[in-house]
Amino acid sequence: MKIVEVQNLKYKYPDTDKLVLNDISFTLEKGEFIGLIGRNTAGKSTLCFSLAGLVPHFFKGAYGGKVLIEDIEVRHVEIEDIITKVGLVFENPFSQMTGSKYTVYEEIAFGLENMGLERAEMTKRIEESLELLDIVEIKDQFPFGLSGGQMQRVAIASVIAMRPDILILDEPTSQLDPQGSEEVFKVVEGLTKEGITIIMAEQKIEKIAEYADKVLLLDDGKLVDFNTPEYIFSREDLMEHGVEAPTITRIAKRLGITNKNTGLYPIRFEQFPADSLVTKNE
Repeated sequence: MKIVEVQNLKYKYPDTDKLVLNDISFTLEKGEFIGLIGRNTAGKSTLCFSLAGLVPHFFKGAYGGKVLIEDIEVRHVEIEDIITKVGLVFENPFSQMTGSKYTVYEEIAFGLENMGLERAEMTKRIEESLELLDIVEIKDQFPFGLSGGQMQRVAIASVIAMRPDILILDEPTSQLDPQGSEEVFKVVEGLTKEGITIIMAEQKIEKIAEYADKVLLLDDGKLVDFNTPEYIFSREDLMEHGVEAPTITRIAKRLGITNKNTGLYPIRFEQFPADSLVTKNE
């Protein structure tokens, strides 16, 4: 079922001449995990802000095209109506925390309080999000005393408690160590099984190759390609768009190994079995 549709989206920030998003169109299905990749100037964060409604409601500028969430055009509804459907997790979990709460439990409750939910419903949602993010054991701890991975899980839990249909994560693992990054990806994988649609801007290509259902490649504000990870990372011009293929794919390219059925390069080690692969030289 289609849940997001972007039609010819264009945007440039105030007092600039260059389009940071240039005629972008795509659709997303419910429950998909979409990896958003590209060089630092590709427009990934701005696309995330557009899907969450911060563009054009918070960030002003020249805006064209449409972003529709469940057939509701983002530009024509209040931001308060958008956040009930779309949750945004920022790159730095410090930006997500209120700074005014003394426990993880209170931090997650903050957004629900602003929604005006009854206490019984709030308690139910908080406990469910604590369980889902596997942070029950730290619910009474001070948020700013946690590890980076734990803080990011608290940030996600605070958004998930508001029960959005779509979760957007803007490079959530950029400041995390490998263990913290793995924690976040495992959590996100579990959320897709709950039917939540995930859009994650991410530089850790190995993780995107492992977890994403589809990959959206941006460069210079334009949509270069939107396809399966195998297809995207098999592109011969990937480096021209500021993206390096996963290590396994680079090895396969050097050895000339492709999948005999698709002609694409493997992106994970388990895709290397001899009975399903053949070298180009054979």
